[in-house]
This record gives sequence, structure tokens and C-alpha cells, in this order.
Amino acid sequence: MKHIQYQTQGTCSVLIDVVADEDNIIQNVAFLGGCDGNLQGICRLVKGQKIDDVLERLDGIRCGDKPTSCPDQLCRALEKIKIKN
Repeated sequence: MKHIQYQTQGTCSVLIDVVADEDNIIQNVAFLGGCDGNLQGICRLVKGQKIDDVLERLDGIRCGDKPTSCPDQLCRALEKIKIKN
């Protein structure tokens, strides 16, 4: 299993905890801070998904006029865990 705690930048959430297996299938995601209901939904939707599929769907999403969002920051965390051995 691969595990990362990613400190977000530019969002209301401050940390994303991600666990993926060796095949890059997401096993668990948890956000610290942010919009609780929305982020619980994102966590449930991405669990069991391939990292590349989630990156394709969520990368580049913006929150209002911010250059990033919680889904976009999740992609940054997934990119890091994907290359982690």
C-alpha cells in the first residue's frame, strides 16, 4: 500500500490523506477542513477508482475565481502517490 498526507495550497481544506494500492487503485481519501459534505462525496466517489481515471475527470477544476479547488488539489496528491514506491 502507498500512503501520503498532502498539504493543500489555495483551498479551504488544509490536508488530504490518500491511500492507494500497488495497482494505483484508490483505497481511501480523507480531507481535513473544507466543505465537509462535498468532500465526503468526493471521497466516496473516488474510492475504488484508478488514479488515472480520477486525474482525467478532476484535474484543473477551479473553485470560483481561485486557480485551484479541493478536487484539483486531490489530483496533485494523486500525482505524488502514483509515483511513490
